[in-house]
Amino acid sequence: MNEKTALIVIDVQEGMFNEAFPVHGGQCLLGRLGQLIQQARVTGTPVIYVQHRGNTDQHPLFPAGPGFPVHHAIAPQTDELVVQKTTPDSFFETNLNDELQRRGINQLVVCGIQTDYCVDTTVRRAFSLGYKITLVQNGHSTWPDSGLSADQIIAHHNAVLGNWFADVKPAEQIEFS
Repeated sequence: MNEKTALIVIDVQEGMFNEAFPVHGGQCLLGRLGQLIQQARVTGTPVIYVQHRGNTDQHPLFPAGPGFPVHHAIAPQTDELVVQKTTPDSFFETNLNDELQRRGINQLVVCGIQTDYCVDTTVRRAFSLGYKITLVQNGHSTWPDSGLSADQIIAHHNAVLGNWFADVKPAEQIEFS
C-alpha cells in the first residue's frame, strides 16, 4: 500500500451482532478487523468508519438505539473519522469523498458489513469515483438470503468485485506502509 491509502470499515455496528440473528462469522470478523485496524493505526494509515443510520426506532441501527454504535471491539479512536449514511452507498449524500480528497487518499482498503449491500455498493461507487480498491476477501460478512448461504454470497461478491472493481486479498496479505 502507498501513503495515500485509507482503511474503510463499513457498518460494523453493535446491532449487526444481535444474538438472535448475528452476522455470519461475526467474532472471527471482529478479530480480523481488529488486527487490520491496529496495523493501520501503527503505520499512520487513516481508519475511516462508516456508520449506517436506521430511519425508524424499530431499525436495529437507529441512532438512539443500542445497536447504533460502532462495535466496541473495534471502536474508533477520538481522532478517527466516522461518516454516517442512510443508504447502502457510503458516498451518497455523505462527506466521505470530500474527506478522502482533502486527505489526498486515492487507494481504499474496504471491509465490513453487509457484503451484498453496503460493501458491494460502496466498492462499485468508489471504483466509479476513480479510487483504487482492495477488498479484504475475508474481511466482510452478511447473512444467508434467497436460498444462498452467507459463505456463498461472500464468495460470489469476492469473485464479481474482483473481476472488475477491486483487488481482492485476504487480510493476512494486507500490508499498510
